[in-house]
Amino acid sequence: MYTSFDKVKSAIDNGTTVVDVVSHYLKQIEAKKHIHAFLEVFEAEAIQKAQEIDAKIKNNTAGKLAGMVIGIKDNLAYKNHKVSAASKILEGFESIYTATAVERLIQEDAIIIGRLNCDEFAMGSSNENSAFGNVLNPIQEDKVPGGSSGGSAAALAAGLCTASIGSDTGGSIRQPASFTGLIGFKPTYGTISRYGLLAYASSFDQIGPFTNTIKDAALITAVMAGKDEYDGTAIQEDINEFPIEKIEKGSLKVGYISDCLESKGLNPEIKTKLEQTIQVLKKEGHTVEPVSFPYLDAMVPTYYVLTTAEASSNLSRYTGVHFGRLADNVKGVEETYKKSRSEGFGEEVKKRIMLGTFVLSHGYYDAYYTKGQKVRRIIQNKTNELLSEYDVLLLPTTPDTAFKIGGVKDAIQMYLQDIFTVQANLAGNPAISLPMGTHSNGLPFGLQLIGKHQKESELLSISAYLMDLKQ
Repeated sequence: MYTSFDKVKSAIDNGTTVVDVVSHYLKQIEAKKHIHAFLEVFEAEAIQKAQEIDAKIKNNTAGKLAGMVIGIKDNLAYKNHKVSAASKILEGFESIYTATAVERLIQEDAIIIGRLNCDEFAMGSSNENSAFGNVLNPIQEDKVPGGSSGGSAAALAAGLCTASIGSDTGGSIRQPASFTGLIGFKPTYGTISRYGLLAYASSFDQIGPFTNTIKDAALITAVMAGKDEYDGTAIQEDINEFPIEKIEKGSLKVGYISDCLESKGLNPEIKTKLEQTIQVLKKEGHTVEPVSFPYLDAMVPTYYVLTTAEASSNLSRYTGVHFGRLADNVKGVEETYKKSRSEGFGEEVKKRIMLGTFVLSHGYYDAYYTKGQKVRRIIQNKTNELLSEYDVLLLPTTPDTAFKIGGVKDAIQMYLQDIFTVQANLAGNPAISLPMGTHSNGLPFGLQLIGKHQKESELLSISAYLMDLKQ
């Protein structure tokens, strides 16, 4: 019904109130509560906010997102609301401030309808690692929605909000978007302030939106983006909009990564769709050429060496003393730390903390962490070298469609779900997953574009063009 902000605005222009829009979503959330996308719904607050925005619309003082209903991933701080990163260690904790990205959405009169389930501390590719239970893929409920932003993807795919917000450390927006038939956008690292985002790996994490249209992705990202005194890694300029420009026939130079196309694990139907897309672009007169990226096999190991090291450092604060739930019946500092962390963290988080601690330990730091940083620079340099010749890089988002809940038991196979998405995070480039196909099994899948640093408008314009070609 309200699959885009344009449809919401059209309904409001024709006499629908924002209260009506919110009420519609609340009914849908109740009807689909079994998919477990939401950990908490801000029902009374959302209705009250809707009433305020209806008054603003009458007075012509409403913000640019008036009427847009948004769900936020449970790793984004929202003052006087719970935030847990889907972990028992933060169960019951209430935030004392609001994340910059969320604050900017609220300032433009977006309505935050609730917090969305995710993999614990954003560590996972299936949303099976939440301390509060799995999220179901609304397209086929025995399948995973992807991760770690699985609740954000499932909520939008099920029609429970106009858009949703996730975070992307190694593909955690784009992979679930592919699994649920949505647009998932990870901007350039630093485009959106990370202030108020519970950290997993600080040099990788980036906030971004799930939407049904490129126009909505551009609008929401522009609202959240820009400099922020609370985040030293944020870009140092104000951003008002990311305009979608018209792409002329024959004007693009697209490089498709042949190493991805020839990857053994790539589903044949996804490969066929990618090849068809290449042919369609060529028919439109664009230059589309294969490019070699010989570091495909090194990317996932490099990603996990570096991100687990950062996770080990970032999550060291959750001791039961400084932050996090304190275990019962503990004596002394050592027992307090051990029991609080052992009981508070789930298996995947503990595994990554231990791996990261090993990577950073004396005698192994140079062999793993230092080497990982060097490989990261090589990957970044090669990505930028390719993008100095091409407008965008084209590749699959995921090797396959959504898998069954409990269907991937091998940890390495689970980590390889990120094989095509981690490049953009290692290099810091903007990347987007576009819902370009439906498999014969009835499940959607995405194709991915990687763009140049801080060229969000260019990437979004090409994305809109590609989506139009698909139709």
